[in-house]
Amino acid sequence: MNQHSIKHDTFALERIYNASPARAFAAWADPALKANWFAQAEEFEFRIGGREAIRGSEPGGPVYTSIATYQEITPDNRIVYTITIDKAETRISVSVVTVEFKPEGNRTQLIYTEQCAFFDGQDSVQDHIAGATDFLDKLEHELNGAK
Repeated sequence: MNQHSIKHDTFALERIYNASPARAFAAWADPALKANWFAQAEEFEFRIGGREAIRGSEPGGPVYTSIATYQEITPDNRIVYTITIDKAETRISVSVVTVEFKPEGNRTQLIYTEQCAFFDGQDSVQDHIAGATDFLDKLEHELNGAK
C-alpha cells in the first residue's frame, strides 16, 4: 500500500516596481512581455477561465508541466489563478496564487501570495519561494528596461 501525504504552506513576497500598476499588470497579461521574464507558454489565454500551460525539463530529467487557470482578473488591480504542477504523470502540487498591484505614487507595490498543497514530499515551499523570487526579480529587470 502506498503512503500518501500532503503538506500545506502559504507565503507572500512583496516588491516595489518603478512602473505604474497598468504597466506592471500588462507584463503579466501580454504573452510576449511575460515570456521575457517568466517562461514561454505553450498556451496562453489571459481571461477568466483561460489557461496558461508551460512545460520544461532539465537535460535528461523528467518533464514538468505547469497549468494555470485564471479565476479572477481585475485590470491593473489583481490576478488570481490556480496552478497545478505535474512531474511526468504525477501531480506534485496545487496552489492558489494572488497577485495584487497597488499604486504607490508613480510606482507599484506588487504582492504575490501563494497558498500551496504539496503531495507526497515531491515539491516544497522552498522551491516555490525560490522560483517566485527569481521571476519577480526578472520582472523588475523587465520593467526597468522597458520604458
